[in-house]
Amino acid sequence: MRFSIKKILTAIGIILLVIVSVGLVCLLLMNLDVVISGFRDALAALRSIVLGFVMAYLLYPLTRFTEHFLLYHKVKKRAARGISTAFSTFILLLLIFLFIYFVIPQLVENLPILVQDLPWMIRNAFNQLTGFLQSHGQSTEFLNDIATKITNTFNTWVGGDLLSNLMSLLSRVVDVAKSLLNFVIGIIVMVYVLMSRDRFVGQGKKLLFALCRKQSTCDTILRHLRVINKIFSGFVSGKLLDSLIIGILCGIVLPILNIPYPMLISVIVGITNIIPVFGPFFGAIPSALLLLLTDPGKCLVFLIFIIILQQVDGNIIGPKVLGDSTGLSAFWVLFSLLLFNHLMGFWGMLLGVPLFASFYYLLREFINARLRKKDLPEDTDAYVHAMGRNEDGTLHTTEPPLIQFYPLIQGEDSYLAKLKDWLANPLPKKQIGGRTAPPEEPEDDRNDPNP
Repeated sequence: MRFSIKKILTAIGIILLVIVSVGLVCLLLMNLDVVISGFRDALAALRSIVLGFVMAYLLYPLTRFTEHFLLYHKVKKRAARGISTAFSTFILLLLIFLFIYFVIPQLVENLPILVQDLPWMIRNAFNQLTGFLQSHGQSTEFLNDIATKITNTFNTWVGGDLLSNLMSLLSRVVDVAKSLLNFVIGIIVMVYVLMSRDRFVGQGKKLLFALCRKQSTCDTILRHLRVINKIFSGFVSGKLLDSLIIGILCGIVLPILNIPYPMLISVIVGITNIIPVFGPFFGAIPSALLLLLTDPGKCLVFLIFIIILQQVDGNIIGPKVLGDSTGLSAFWVLFSLLLFNHLMGFWGMLLGVPLFASFYYLLREFINARLRKKDLPEDTDAYVHAMGRNEDGTLHTTEPPLIQFYPLIQGEDSYLAKLKDWLANPLPKKQIGGRTAPPEEPEDDRNDPNP
């Protein structure tokens, strides 16, 4: 048996490739900490670029709308692209300026007062609870101990070592400066991406068409990417707009209701509302605790307002803004939040729903494609009572047995009719040893001398 040189070289190449691959995998596993650290450093270095792409993705609908509006009014394409990009950047900077101008001063004004008055509010709340327990003859020593420990811990934290506090403040200032620098670079990247978005899209499709052998594969991938883009853009932009509306409504209504710290609570409620399902609770609970220490009556008013606001958001504002952008049921939304919160933390709660919705869509399309090849129905309801497949390939379904019910009052089979029959023919009264006594013989037979 003769072997060709080409087959021998191919086999040797495959063996060497497998050996090198196994060696690289073993090396990565042995230095996994170094690899993870390097990966985090690379992500930190690319943070501003990622931020720029994210901001460009969020501002793309506004930029596209503005550009098409200018093109409709006979503005040249290059000028329309530049004006629309500048307008979107101006809107972003305007929102940031308005947030800084209206919200930050309120936070700077309220937070020091809150930090200063928090021990007094805790002590006052404990005194009220102590008076309530004493009026009902209960011991209050444990409440005094708890209040003292909480107050001492807070005062120790506030009045700690000056040097350590200064170092901590310095590190926070450095982190803020780095974040500000990354944000400025991200804005520059965002402008480049918005100006050259057609070229980026063209390069991506060019690479896709170069790698795919079949035209149908490219068409399928592009179709799935369009659906995933619709899921992400619809959910993220809609949720941001919904949270902005909720924050503005809180900022308007809370001062009218004379709730303390209205701007601080409005910012908390608006930001946490970005998180689906759990967001309203994350914002309402700390705000309610803060109001409970300040004014319990206002805390009750705030809780009633939040319940009404969430009902309006869930039934009116949310469906109008979001629609059915994800296509997930309530169970899968909860599942995705819990799963991605464990995997990615806070960002998992923000992006877990669209990520899982994209995976759910791809899995559904794969399953439906497999079912179409087997000439089986795609409707889920068709498989509820499926027991197998017939010889011709169709589904064999069997309805579950129904539970037999009888009418309560009307009809011969009703429970009332059965009760009447039982009352008309009661059970034998004489029992012997737990068994029914034998029937007595007729009196004539007992008196007959010749039975």
